[in-house]
Amino acid sequence: MSFLDRVRGLFGRAEPPPLPVDDPDLVVVAGSFDPAEAASSVLAAAAGWREGEQAVLRHHLELPPERAGEAAGLIGQDGYELRGPVPGPDGSTRFHAVRAQVVTALECARERSRMASLAQRLGGDAPGWDVLQPRRGETDNIAGSDLT
Repeated sequence: MSFLDRVRGLFGRAEPPPLPVDDPDLVVVAGSFDPAEAASSVLAAAAGWREGEQAVLRHHLELPPERAGEAAGLIGQDGYELRGPVPGPDGSTRFHAVRAQVVTALECARERSRMASLAQRLGGDAPGWDVLQPRRGETDNIAGSDLT
């Protein structure tokens, strides 16, 4: 336990437990599969995204299946879990890199760039990303549910 954690505990302001990445109430609230679209624009336009709240940042990675173990080891160093494989819309082999966090536009852009670099080094691609948060109402899921 860090010093900061002990101080927070003294004042009753402990951090909430991390959001489970497998929470069945998670819905896509923002995302993009356009590499030219800025994360800040996507998040600003997302009606369902709740800034400052925990979310799951999910990157869609198309990787050669034989490189999945290497990818999992590399992204695991930063708290990501590699999920999959799942069939991609074009018949490719897709994996998801998922991590619970409070999403910011800067962090999203940085991680998108990092995942694209990783996928390219491993002979693949990172076609998109999305943000999932627990459902809070009927309007939370963004239009275009093809992001899930």
